[in-house]
Amino acid sequence: MEFKPSNLKAAFWMTGSLTAILMMAISGREASKELNVFQIMEMRSLIGLAMLYPLIRSSGGVRAMKTGRIWQHLGRNAAHYTGQFAWLQALSMIPLAQVIAIEFTTPAWTAVMAVAFLGERMNLWRTLTILLGIVGVIIIVRPGVGTVDVGQLIVLGAAFTFGISFTMVKSLTRTESVVKIIFWMLVIQSSIGLLPALHVWQWPTVHAWPWIVIIAFTGTFSHFCMAKALLYADATIVIPMDFLRVPLTAVLGWLIYAERIDIYTALGAALILSGNLLNLKNKSVPRVPQTSPAATDQTV
Repeated sequence: MEFKPSNLKAAFWMTGSLTAILMMAISGREASKELNVFQIMEMRSLIGLAMLYPLIRSSGGVRAMKTGRIWQHLGRNAAHYTGQFAWLQALSMIPLAQVIAIEFTTPAWTAVMAVAFLGERMNLWRTLTILLGIVGVIIIVRPGVGTVDVGQLIVLGAAFTFGISFTMVKSLTRTESVVKIIFWMLVIQSSIGLLPALHVWQWPTVHAWPWIVIIAFTGTFSHFCMAKALLYADATIVIPMDFLRVPLTAVLGWLIYAERIDIYTALGAALILSGNLLNLKNKSVPRVPQTSPAATDQTV
């Protein structure tokens, strides 16, 4: 089946990814009150693998997951595991708003890497989208001037490794199906974290189990949606859409915790939304139609 780039389809899948990540942030903070991050990540991978099995079976079974790019999968997941661990660790060290704000240097890292290693073009509109997103995040969070917290540096490192991970996912989608990418993510990351998780293992309480299940589902589903979005548009278009997570987090805080949305949040959200709308209207550079497994995978 011929693959046609579509910014609107990319936006649809990114909506799913954004929703899942927001749910995972709340669940991660709740679960980390009781469990070590290594254990949370291990349970997330193992439970996620079980949840993915129906899609694995419908895609040809475990034998169909065979890959000729195992080193790329290993590199991508080593980077993502490091970033995910740092991100979850920072949730218990600094305010959530700071975690999200600093994490949003990821689109800049991703854009630079996509241009350098994937041959994507950084045109005026894509540059403007990133700049508007960064300015919007700064306006919303309004970081104060003071001593740099260790947690802030940890999140900055997470953002850099996420940039590596997203760029490598885009490369993998050229030859690998979405299900295969997620399968190897869960297998490799569960292998990486097994020994550290066993070292700190304790059985979750009844209160923690629901949060763990949500983390497992949203962690897997967010990557599935992200990989799907990258099938339909360049990384320099897809990743800046993630800036919407900042104003969405503010809205979620207002709805759930009755947190006030001030003028700065409204203004920052408007800039972020404007940048994303410009990005969606920007025409993608025509690409050669793909007939790879990734291009023809239609699992939903």
